[in-house]
Amino acid sequence: QVHVVESGGGSVQAGGSLKLSCVVDGYIFKSCGMGWYRQAPGKDREFISFIKSDDTTTYADSVKGRFSISQDNAKNTDYLRTLYLDMKNLKTEDTAVYYCLAERPSPMGCDTPLKYWGQGTQVTVSS
Repeated sequence: QVHVVESGGGSVQAGGSLKLSCVVDGYIFKSCGMGWYRQAPGKDREFISFIKSDDTTTYADSVKGRFSISQDNAKNTDYLRTLYLDMKNLKTEDTAVYYCLAERPSPMGCDTPLKYWGQGTQVTVSS
């Protein structure tokens, strides 16, 4: 069983910063990677950023240069991993529930990974 728990959300003014954390607890040996998504009211869940096990990162264009994803490889184990999302220069349009995603290989590998989602953490940016 894999549990994913986000924290660090809150309310900030535009231009401010927040750092989200995600703890993945459970057997996730040879993780395919972890990522962040968000969902604003009335909108579909959208991709924000992803980091592979080799630390390769990708970002949505809307957050490039403002958000930074990282993982603590020194502390990561087969059963516990921590993921971060450092968000700077926040905009009102960044307001959403932010979700953490952890992926581990299926029997067919990382091309079709098993996915584990957290419950989300609210980020509200006011003008």
